[in-house]
Amino acid sequence: MASKHFILFVLVVFLFSFEVNSAMVGGWKPTSDLKDSKIVEIGKYAISEHNNKANTTLEFNSVVKGDTQVVTGTNYRLVIAAKDGGEVGNYLAIVWDKPWEKFRELTSFRNFLTN
Repeated sequence: MASKHFILFVLVVFLFSFEVNSAMVGGWKPTSDLKDSKIVEIGKYAISEHNNKANTTLEFNSVVKGDTQVVTGTNYRLVIAAKDGGEVGNYLAIVWDKPWEKFRELTSFRNFLTN
């Protein structure tokens, strides 16, 4: 009888461990400090890359909202305030970053319309 309880205990611990690890990897987590130098750096990178790809002249203003996602590296999903001519608008950018490989890529960029 004791061995059945032990097996059940091990199974419960394994399932709990799997659940905790699943929650940590893959889900989006809100960014608490939008003025953190890494977040600002990623935001400026997103604007610069978009300008290069789309031949635009947006000017970085600030990061308005942000989330991170642990993948092979980190995805940053940022709402960025940027000046387009004289008008400031919000843009949604996703940047994939793998600093150990010196790899960074803008994977998505679009106008962010709030309803």
